[in-house]
Amino acid sequence: MKTLLVIWLLGCQGMSFPLAAQTSWRDSLSTLNRQIALSPRSTDLRLRKAAVNIELGQWDYAIEEYGRVLDIDADNPAALYFRAYAYLHQRLPQMAQRDYERFLMRSPRHFEARIGLAMAKRQLGRSTDAMDQLNLLVEQYPDSAVAFAARADYEAELKLYDAALFDWDEALRLQPRNVSFVGAKIELLCTLRRYDEARHTIGEALQRGVPTAALKHWTDQLK
Repeated sequence: MKTLLVIWLLGCQGMSFPLAAQTSWRDSLSTLNRQIALSPRSTDLRLRKAAVNIELGQWDYAIEEYGRVLDIDADNPAALYFRAYAYLHQRLPQMAQRDYERFLMRSPRHFEARIGLAMAKRQLGRSTDAMDQLNLLVEQYPDSAVAFAARADYEAELKLYDAALFDWDEALRLQPRNVSFVGAKIELLCTLRRYDEARHTIGEALQRGVPTAALKHWTDQLK
């Protein structure tokens, strides 16, 4: 369940576009390059170009383009946020951390940036700092199932199993039919060899209306 921390940060990772779509993006890139040549200080055009670079998996080009935007407008929030996103994808957590922190100084309640900063600190091995960010996220968004799920995911990695189970329960309280959350709790209980509790979790999910087919993997596993 490690994707929970980056569920909206790395949404394009691993996506494969049909050839026609890639051709369309490349056509857009050519058009934007021509427009930028005529208006080199247009941050809007450069942000659009960087977005296309990301769609095409050209992460380093995107980082360069966001840097050019920031040379023109040093506090441009879109460039800071998405350059941090690209740095994180490229596993450059120190650079990502710097941009996320700058961005969060201006928008301290930005949900995705807070998770991004937690992920950057997680990649750096700074577990206390990463957990502090996730605790703050839950404090800021106590009604967000994803905030609890992100914290639970990291707690499980740190072997804080009781805390992780508590947070999975909170996530399920807020999104009782979320199959990913149900599965994460079951997997954790199986890791702990608490198989009866895992079966009980499946039963509770079925009672809440989670489709039987969605739970088949775990049902079969626990036969």
